[in-house]
Amino acid sequence: MAYDLEEQEQIDAIKAWWKQHGNTVLLSVAVFVAIVAGTQGWRYYQHKQTAQAAALYGVLQGAADSHDVNKVREAAGRLIEQFPRTGYATHAALLAASANYEHGDAKSAMAQLQWVLDHADSDEIKDAARLRLAGILLDEKNYGAALKLLEARHDAAFDGLYADLKGDVLLASGKASEALASYRLALEKIDPANAYRGLVQMKLDGLGG
Repeated sequence: MAYDLEEQEQIDAIKAWWKQHGNTVLLSVAVFVAIVAGTQGWRYYQHKQTAQAAALYGVLQGAADSHDVNKVREAAGRLIEQFPRTGYATHAALLAASANYEHGDAKSAMAQLQWVLDHADSDEIKDAARLRLAGILLDEKNYGAALKLLEARHDAAFDGLYADLKGDVLLASGKASEALASYRLALEKIDPANAYRGLVQMKLDGLGG
């Protein structure tokens, strides 16, 4: 009988505890289940997004290889709009910028390169996009904007290319002596084994450097 009484007391204590804390326990369990389900759902969503973006990027590459600028624009536009957080969107913008510029649409090319600068996660990709944008600005005779881009902080691996293009901009704007110094810096920064050094040397020779 004493055992039954002790058992009943334990049951009553459990009931009292559950009455006080039961809702909290159930809420905690519900939150845990929701987090697990949400994580799994997000992973599935990301996987699905990546797969769809990859398929669309394949279409874009095919269009670029066949020089179909309209399809390039369409595919790149869909990638940027629908999958902006994927790496495919960044590369799509770069491809579209090249295609647009080759077909005489400098304005669209510059807008897409600016999109890369604003959204890319990779500093190297931003450095490359900035270089290409500065090159277009040079062709458009917007020397001030081109120089501003080339003076931005960038990875040391791009020092030679940035200095070379800066020399082109300075030369085009009538600053031959400053261009000469920039070409000399480019020659210093570019790997001796890189064939591109020959082009920089030709520019230096042309300026009497």
